[in-house]
Amino acid sequence: MTTDQGQTRETTITTPTDLEIEVERMFDAPRERVFAVFNDPALIPEWWGATTSVDEMDVRPGGSWRFVTRNPNGYEMAFRGTYREVTAPERVVRTFEMEGMPGPVIVETVVFDDLGDRTKVTTTMLFDTTAERDGLLGSGMQSGVVETYTRIDDLLARLTANEPARP
Repeated sequence: MTTDQGQTRETTITTPTDLEIEVERMFDAPRERVFAVFNDPALIPEWWGATTSVDEMDVRPGGSWRFVTRNPNGYEMAFRGTYREVTAPERVVRTFEMEGMPGPVIVETVVFDDLGDRTKVTTTMLFDTTAERDGLLGSGMQSGVVETYTRIDDLLARLTANEPARP
């Protein structure tokens, strides 16, 4: 288990089975807004990391997604998958793979739990083998997840600050 504790935020990464990684995180925003940040192609580049472009993002069962990241040195890496299940604003199941690289096709299930003004996001990554799971854990993915979720926090705060005041 890996935990990152910030001021009021905690990202918990566990391995509930030999084939899974589970990531839990609380966000200070309503579920509909958090779901939108995770699934709106216009918002993905603001939190996904490096310089990200969304080539495709058809958020529906059977739809596909593809993102390309570019680091400051110009190195490009593409990620893609297909959506298996989309129940807005509660749950998304999709595949995830790195394009052009041998490696696992991960099945990612993201659940958005409504806690009023807060949302608990639980992401479960399912692998075909324990070696694939352990390979991702050994890649430093924990720090990447924490950095990504911090960028989501910042984006949610900006969206909230730009929201018109309620009468």
